[in-house]
Amino acid sequence: MHLDRDTCYRALKTRDARFDGRFFIAVRTTGIYCRPICPARTPKLENVEFHPSAASAQEAGFRPCLRCRPECAPDFGSLGTSRTVSRALGLIGEGALDDGDVGRLADRLGLGERQLRRLFEKHLGASPIAVAQTRRVLLAKQLLHETQLPMTDVAFAAGFGSLRRFNATFQRLYRRPPSALRREVARAAAPSSSIHLTLGYAAPYDWPAVIDFLGARAIEGVEVVEPRRYRRTIDLGGCLGTIAVEPLRDRRALAATIDFADVRALPGIIARIRNLFDLASDVGAITAQLAEDPALAPLVAARPGLRVPGAWDPFECAVRAVIGQQITVTGARRLVGGLVAAHGEKLPAADGALTHAFPRADALAAADLSRLPMPRARSAALAALASAAARDPALFAIDGDLDAKLARLRALPGIGAWTAHYVAMRALREPDAFPAADVGLLRAAAGPGGTRPSPASLAARAERWRPWRAYAAQHLWSAASPRHAGVSEREEEAVA
Repeated sequence: MHLDRDTCYRALKTRDARFDGRFFIAVRTTGIYCRPICPARTPKLENVEFHPSAASAQEAGFRPCLRCRPECAPDFGSLGTSRTVSRALGLIGEGALDDGDVGRLADRLGLGERQLRRLFEKHLGASPIAVAQTRRVLLAKQLLHETQLPMTDVAFAAGFGSLRRFNATFQRLYRRPPSALRREVARAAAPSSSIHLTLGYAAPYDWPAVIDFLGARAIEGVEVVEPRRYRRTIDLGGCLGTIAVEPLRDRRALAATIDFADVRALPGIIARIRNLFDLASDVGAITAQLAEDPALAPLVAARPGLRVPGAWDPFECAVRAVIGQQITVTGARRLVGGLVAAHGEKLPAADGALTHAFPRADALAAADLSRLPMPRARSAALAALASAAARDPALFAIDGDLDAKLARLRALPGIGAWTAHYVAMRALREPDAFPAADVGLLRAAAGPGGTRPSPASLAARAERWRPWRAYAAQHLWSAASPRHAGVSEREEEAVA
């Protein structure tokens, strides 16, 4: 990845927040690497080098700055120039390299290990292992700063295999034990069983649009959506818990509160929250490309921070999409709420309106869904989806390209093009997914009083929006009806 030294240095001198997370500054005289917004005195140009990622700087032998805290920089995981790297980063965030097996990661992505290493070096300036190790260290440092977790829990939550390795890594990087880093921060907060973390993003961020989108789909008992707070139940590995997310008024970050007994699941939970709120998207690059279309330009200008809200769980998203294919929003919510009440596991202690986890695939596969108040073909499609997900845990894996994912989903009975693209854009985080047959998109593309295009003509027009067609769809939906974008009036093919 090429970084122009003069441009980077000007951004450093002006502390330009637009470049935060896009590159890191390594100072040879101190051995420390920083964010462009670091408040420390600006070093001379001849004493610095610029790195495309924290992993690159760390692999070059520099240690993280204690003032600007590189772990808090925005994480640009959506690299439009390499979807393979983006998918690999998503898998690493879920723990794919906890055992250090790059070959297996490459196999999941459908390419050779050497090619994967070349892509990482090109786009991130570091190897896959270095990226995984750096993320582990920076998460541990964030937990030391922002939580009161015991040292052993911090080590395991960050993905370290042992406390000894955790201590040795911090001694080497920071020249002090992790306990010394914790003593250097205030302990004003009272001990709590909850984990409170801040998750940064690159501004602008359209929180009202995201929360309206999620609110229109909130599942009773599983989610509670308020204007400035989102809460839901989570179920990972048979362990139940809750999360709460809200925007911080004075920072470019969201505050996440996590209540979950197994600290080892924390990296995966954080990755899911980041996906759910689309925190890693490069809205600047996306906006610039979409604004080249004269018809999209005013929509992009009106909502420059618009994101594509994700989904906590792909199976949950797919069930919601199948049920909502051809019924009203209210009817779909009522049906999904009934499924949760009948087949979802109850929380040991209800947290207000949060009472159940979403039903697991095996629970719905074993249930008699034919009695649901919906067409028999639709309930059969739901049963087939549940059975397939119960049999194949990799059904919704994020590896493979977009076409492979769409083909895998469309092979299921009752999953057509609309549903496959919708699940891909929200749950599988494919920025180029585009449900061209959606009536809401067709109506929005026509404009007031215009002629509604055919799905084929809209798909042809959308070619110029690649690789950000999902964001174009979100702009069209939001312009038409922000709260009910993409949730009713489907044009879906008949159920097989």
